[in-house]
Amino acid sequence: MSDVEEQVVAVEEVVVEEESASVTIEDCLQKVLRTALVHDGLARGLRESAKALSRGEAQLCVLCESVTEESIVKLVEALCNEPEEKIPLIKVSDAKQLGEWAGLCALDREGNARKVVGASCIVIKNWGADSEERSVLVQHFSEQ
Repeated sequence: MSDVEEQVVAVEEVVVEEESASVTIEDCLQKVLRTALVHDGLARGLRESAKALSRGEAQLCVLCESVTEESIVKLVEALCNEPEEKIPLIKVSDAKQLGEWAGLCALDREGNARKVVGASCIVIKNWGADSEERSVLVQHFSEQ
């Protein structure tokens, strides 16, 4: 009986190691956005994001790649690349997914997102709490 228990423990350790190795930048971004949302540190939408970027309050900017207006992309990239302060910029493929991560949706009883509103741009003004995901994102930008 004790031999079986030892084998189960060894299998669980291997699974935990595999899960920690498969963490992506998008997973980290999702958790960081949720933490910032709880601490009221997000600017959601183009207008709020542009204000936060121009005031110098931004820590990180997330832009949707599927934006059809080229002027929006140019504006956000120019505000992020100002000579005084370089703000990290991440591009995400889906606007609805970005809106869901930023809390622009209603949740049903099971916790599933309903009525998701797409977001073109989101800015993190306040990280909230320090976390492992935040350090992964900061390390990702320091390597680039």
